[in-house]
Amino acid sequence: MLEGTGDYRVLRRLQPLADHPGTPDEPTFIGLVVDVETTGTDFAADEVIELGILKFEYGASGRIYRVLETLNQLHEPRKPIPAEITRLTGITDADVAGRRIDDAAVARITADAAVVIAHNASFDRQMCEPRWPVFRDKNWGCSCHQIPWRAEGHEGLKLGYLLADCGLFHRGHRAIDDCHALLALLARPLQVSGQLALAALLATARKPTVRLWAQGSPIETKELLKARRYRWSGRRRCWYIDLDEDQIEIERSFLIEAIYRRPISDLPADRFTARDRYSARTNPEQGA
Repeated sequence: MLEGTGDYRVLRRLQPLADHPGTPDEPTFIGLVVDVETTGTDFAADEVIELGILKFEYGASGRIYRVLETLNQLHEPRKPIPAEITRLTGITDADVAGRRIDDAAVARITADAAVVIAHNASFDRQMCEPRWPVFRDKNWGCSCHQIPWRAEGHEGLKLGYLLADCGLFHRGHRAIDDCHALLALLARPLQVSGQLALAALLATARKPTVRLWAQGSPIETKELLKARRYRWSGRRRCWYIDLDEDQIEIERSFLIEAIYRRPISDLPADRFTARDRYSARTNPEQGA
């Protein structure tokens, strides 16, 4: 009745995704939705205190058929959990006392996955890889940045905002609850195109991307580069931008005309795929 008036929007509590009826009539694969809660955001110093994984079967079309396995475990860090993390997640030192994530179980559940998906894959991947090497050789997708949410009518990219747009709510900032929320979003058709969200993510994740470095750019052009969405690498002392392969020549032309103002042909570029994208191996502030 409230919704029928047009004056109200009603949010319903998210329920775990139900199995799709019937037998798949297409090739199927194994995917993982992963989420971590941590003591902070410093990849070198902070630790995972909760790991959630949903293992699921999906088809070549992007249709999700069923959840195969669930893992949700707590871990006691070396140092007390900061108060702000407890306020955010509700996880206390007492909750994690004596608890340890089962590394063998993580390796087993992850071994046959074709893709690992997180809502901020750059963070989750870099937190997971040092602890569980099985994640290093997996294809990763980012549901936050590899689905065109804004073009599909959503103003915010946070999990809670996207759920609310779909008339749903959940208990956020706990690993397995965020995993269930994300899987539910991936299973839905997008609002404008009608394409399944998982299909849109997979199509983007499969495309190679190129990181183009504006090596030796004049310092007075930094505002132009920032406006163009270039980012600064303190380690390499250089501006860079990540692009689809078909955008590279357009971007080189921009740099020649607006930044260097002279012909230039030797700008360095790095090519990434889902196998190494979002990894510390490709983070310009870490590793190689």
